[in-house]
Amino acid sequence: MKEHENLKNIGFDTGILPKGNLNSIADVKGVTVGHVTLSEGTARTGVTAILPHQGNLFREKVMAASHVINGFGKSAGLIQVEELGTIETPIILTNTLSVGDAYQGLVKYMLEKNEDIGRDTGTVNPVICECNDGFLNDIRALHVKPEHVSQAIENASAEFNQGDVGAGKGMSCYKLKGGIGSSSRIAETACETFTVGTLVLSNFGQMKDLTIKGVKTGEAIYKTAPLHNDNNPGSIIVVIATDAPLSERQLKRLCRRASVGISRTGSFIENGSGEIALAFTTANRVDHYNDNATIAMKMFNDEMIDPLFRGVVEATEEAILNSMIYASPLTGRDENYRRSLAEFMDHIPGSIYPATEGSEQND
Repeated sequence: MKEHENLKNIGFDTGILPKGNLNSIADVKGVTVGHVTLSEGTARTGVTAILPHQGNLFREKVMAASHVINGFGKSAGLIQVEELGTIETPIILTNTLSVGDAYQGLVKYMLEKNEDIGRDTGTVNPVICECNDGFLNDIRALHVKPEHVSQAIENASAEFNQGDVGAGKGMSCYKLKGGIGSSSRIAETACETFTVGTLVLSNFGQMKDLTIKGVKTGEAIYKTAPLHNDNNPGSIIVVIATDAPLSERQLKRLCRRASVGISRTGSFIENGSGEIALAFTTANRVDHYNDNATIAMKMFNDEMIDPLFRGVVEATEEAILNSMIYASPLTGRDENYRRSLAEFMDHIPGSIYPATEGSEQND
């Protein structure tokens, strides 16, 4: 699979809205993504960082919201996002048992960039989200270290890899290889055009449920693909970015629509699966040192918001599929193995991309 191949390029689209130029969350101007991938010895894990803008996030916070679809998760920072409606750090993704190290690494990064934190002003609210990559990664070995967070942030770019990279290295999706996926949609409302982009960390689902364009693709794959099964229902993190001037209430409404995009791929959101959505806008920002009693903010007309809702649904659905299309087959701890969706392109409705040569023998 080519480095930046996506579903549009392999013969079909999901949804009806046009995509951005990069077909990623980075189509929202200023947003960048960086990875640190760990794949030596028993490590199949890493860190992914999403930067909402290129300025000082602590001093210039972005309006934000979160929504817990199913709360089987160990994320950090969501309580304050829920209360204050802002994000003031890069968003860090990693594996479940590395939340503590990622938290420490993000705190150190923010302290280095802001000498006033904990001295002349309050502390900082690091946002860390996670999925359990323990099927492929030796999660007990705690491979992720605090310094990997600053490295991922420093690696951030508008052009970034997807699939089994960064936090997605050891993730599984519908019992195939999952990981990092991204997509974007252009939403036209009245006389204005806005961008909605999503990035997912996919690690959920049962193979027989995998659905692509309404077709139970996973059932056909299940009949032909030897599997290393496990009992982990998994999780998914969905990060939504937009340049539309939304309030935190409206951003939460975007978050809720992520569940529709997840369900379109076949998930029924299992009991032990953690589904969490985060959304932010680059348009409305909050100055940390603003002393005014009132702050002027734009708020979107709710009667015009449907194209943004559709954009979240379509981009989330495609981001999940992209996380699988980009990912390569991978052998992890104890010889546990995940095959790539790219090996089964002949099962995907409307696809013109050929199956990987010799995929049926690649057990």
